[in-house]
Amino acid sequence: MSVHSEIKKITTETLRKMKFDKEKITMLTAYDFTTAKMVDAGGVDSILIGDSAANVMAGHETTLPITLDQMIYHTQCVVRGVERALVVADLPFGTYQSNPEKALESAVRMMKEGGAHAIKIEGGKEIEDSIGKIVNAGIPVCGHLGLTPQSIYQFGTYKVRAKEEAEAEKLISDCKLLEELGCFAVVLEKIPAALAKKASESISIPTIGIGAGPDCDGQVLVYHDMVGMNQGFSPKFLRRYLDLYSEITGAVSQYVKDVKNADFPNDKESY
Repeated sequence: MSVHSEIKKITTETLRKMKFDKEKITMLTAYDFTTAKMVDAGGVDSILIGDSAANVMAGHETTLPITLDQMIYHTQCVVRGVERALVVADLPFGTYQSNPEKALESAVRMMKEGGAHAIKIEGGKEIEDSIGKIVNAGIPVCGHLGLTPQSIYQFGTYKVRAKEEAEAEKLISDCKLLEELGCFAVVLEKIPAALAKKASESISIPTIGIGAGPDCDGQVLVYHDMVGMNQGFSPKFLRRYLDLYSEITGAVSQYVKDVKNADFPNDKESY
């Protein structure tokens, strides 16, 4: 039997079952074909094409500048490299907040042109009409609560959210609303671990945490942070599994040296 025939595609239903079976869900970001191929081969359950592409791929300070066309392009690249993982794509800022019709149009484009398996959008009650419209069209939606980077200018900071009682209560109520609206999962970003635990226990859809403690049903990290390609970003919640920045700059330096010294290419590397 070939390896490919043994690969069982992960679906939104798989994630629901994983929560029910108390099996933790793994998610990482990817923005291009080569990375997606490696992340998928590593066995991750879900790949997120995050609007964090604005930061790590394009060098913007916030996630706000990235466009729907750019997100569709990144999604197309990722989908071509994936055989097993569930591919979830962010709808970027300004493509769903203003009205439900526009939200549905954006989501349809992401599914049809991008090839995503599901979309992710930030917010709770404020965008319930948009979520309802997208879900009713048969498009799987992952919610995102807590620190919502698209609202950074409203918050004014990337600090931990929902420490105050009113915001914590709204977060729980938004979690329940997202479940009622038909979302298949919700990302919880940078909230107190105890609140994330309470939120996870209050709904039957999976919670995927980033900086939200160990009791979420799954975890997500930005790939470039996890493998240590970004040196300047070291939040408390990040665990670096590699130091690729040093590895890559070291390899480049060695290449430069070898070429300058006429050591590369040698006889074996020439035709």
